[in-house]
Amino acid sequence: MVLGRDKQPHSTATHIPLTQPETSVKPEIQSVVIDVSSQGKPMGKVHQKSTRQRQPISPGDRGFSRRQFLAASAGVAALGAFEWTPLFQVPAASAQSTLTSPPNFPSSIALYQQAFQNWSGEIVLENAWTCAPTSAADVVTLANWAFPVGYEVRARGMMHNWSPLVIPVDSSGANLVLADTTQFLTAVAIDSSGSPATVTAQTGVTMDVLLQDLEDAGLGLTAHPAPGDITLGGALAIDGHGTAVPGVGETLIPGHTYGSVSNLILSLTAVVWNASQGQYVVETFQRSDPAIQPLLAHLGRTFVTEVTLQVGANTRLRCQSFVSVPASALFGAPGSSSQTFDSYVEQSGRVETIWFPFTSEPWLKVWTIAPEKPLLSREVDAPYNYVFADVIPATLSGLIKDILEGDVSVTPTFGQAELAIVAAGLLGTVTADIWGWAKDLLLYVKPTTLRVTANGYAVLTNRASIQQVIYDFITFYENQVALYQAEGNYPMNGPVEIRVTGLDVPSDVMISSATTPQLSALRPRPDQPDSNVAVWFDILTMPGTPYSDQFYRSVEQWMFTHYVGSYAAVRPEWSKGWAYTDSAAWSDPTMLSATIPNAINAGQPGGDNWNAAVASLNVYDPHKVFSNAFLSSFMA
Repeated sequence: MVLGRDKQPHSTATHIPLTQPETSVKPEIQSVVIDVSSQGKPMGKVHQKSTRQRQPISPGDRGFSRRQFLAASAGVAALGAFEWTPLFQVPAASAQSTLTSPPNFPSSIALYQQAFQNWSGEIVLENAWTCAPTSAADVVTLANWAFPVGYEVRARGMMHNWSPLVIPVDSSGANLVLADTTQFLTAVAIDSSGSPATVTAQTGVTMDVLLQDLEDAGLGLTAHPAPGDITLGGALAIDGHGTAVPGVGETLIPGHTYGSVSNLILSLTAVVWNASQGQYVVETFQRSDPAIQPLLAHLGRTFVTEVTLQVGANTRLRCQSFVSVPASALFGAPGSSSQTFDSYVEQSGRVETIWFPFTSEPWLKVWTIAPEKPLLSREVDAPYNYVFADVIPATLSGLIKDILEGDVSVTPTFGQAELAIVAAGLLGTVTADIWGWAKDLLLYVKPTTLRVTANGYAVLTNRASIQQVIYDFITFYENQVALYQAEGNYPMNGPVEIRVTGLDVPSDVMISSATTPQLSALRPRPDQPDSNVAVWFDILTMPGTPYSDQFYRSVEQWMFTHYVGSYAAVRPEWSKGWAYTDSAAWSDPTMLSATIPNAINAGQPGGDNWNAAVASLNVYDPHKVFSNAFLSSFMA
């Protein structure tokens, strides 16, 4: 069957008795008492073109002037009060245009000014020249216009990103045009007649739409990022991942992978330089061709317009949430408890913890493959079931305001209030034990959730060392928190999040001679074949929290010196924060020029590593059209 469609995506002590679910994983959901008044004990085939367009909203539609909107946007992003989208489009020929028009811009492509803001509100460009290419041919036109006049063309998706891969921090927008892929480059075509089944999609389609289309065709993915408001192209650029390794008795479903979404690519189409023609052209690369390797996770250093992914049969999952497992057990030393993190990984393969600051019990999620609905599970038929996580109640908004205004001493109360809201929300929405199609349980982060900044790292190790890796990290983290707290500082007011995935092993790809993504954080190390999983760590905090960058730097420096040798290895999570100085992310010169490239090079053969990938990307784009100042320095 070949299917192609264009469619729209579908403060006081709290006592919360939670019912015990049918046995699937070990912990019982018990009564939980959370005292938010405590002030701070340490944290124990035919492509159909999409007709969907995002309609521009005029300033009057929401009662904001342009200046009011831009002034308020950063604070709104932090609070997650509503889904931020760029409201204003000012055509290039308009009297309202405030920028000098790019010289000789192609008349066949509409050009307008629009604001850009990333997820955390830390990268904002009030006016950026923007266009919306309708085809790969338009992208070629843009590239061949840009290089003679010295302009950069940056693919712009849903802006759900932290790192400066699209626009550098403090960019002026000079000599820049953003190409919005979300308006027209959204076609999807599914072919379930082959083995494996495949989906060919343009890179501006959101994961929400793509996953719904796959579900409608009886297909799905094992793991993918939790937000659906990201584009497929954005997810592939940074080797987007979820959380999954094989559980007890589990074998990989054909067409799936336990690695990143990038590991599903069978072929891709990108706009690259053709030296013999002296111009940029569209070229398709196959997964068996080594030339594709730097493009599989390219960090924004190219412009991919379309991909074909292998996919497989959809699955039903059960997700159980627990707020009763002590952090001391979950993150304890290996073998110290029957409730360690790795014990849940061993049993179900799919685990996530969200540990709010100054709380004793994390929010533990355990997903289990369940073809039939367990007796006590509640069936769900749509994603984003944790609605309590998508709004900011008054209990939190006042504390957030205090923190943003500099009173960080409320951080312990804030963390405990967050956990109380989760515990009450799981009970009130009957979502402590839910069952449904995979997409409906794996998508759970909406644009209206609290927006924070985050660091991010993958620690490659052997599956038997998962608990040791986590124990070491948590021990260091708690010690750091205590040191800062002793001086009256609370740099981290968001949770620690931990997930585990497989690697981007080529054997998951159902073609012969599949190559590996050269720049993926999940690329296996040939010199360490026993390293078969990655433990992902993220620490969240509100942007601008005092001493946060210094704290992040201490964590990063420790990780890169602790997880070494045959034990483990660290790589950055490209979409998050890394390369910290005491005052900024993505800024430490040693990290950028040596430590991180060396981490990607480690264990890889010469000619097939970071250096080779950067060299290839420079061949594909020698004029740095698909680059920016940060990438051109980092990937020199």
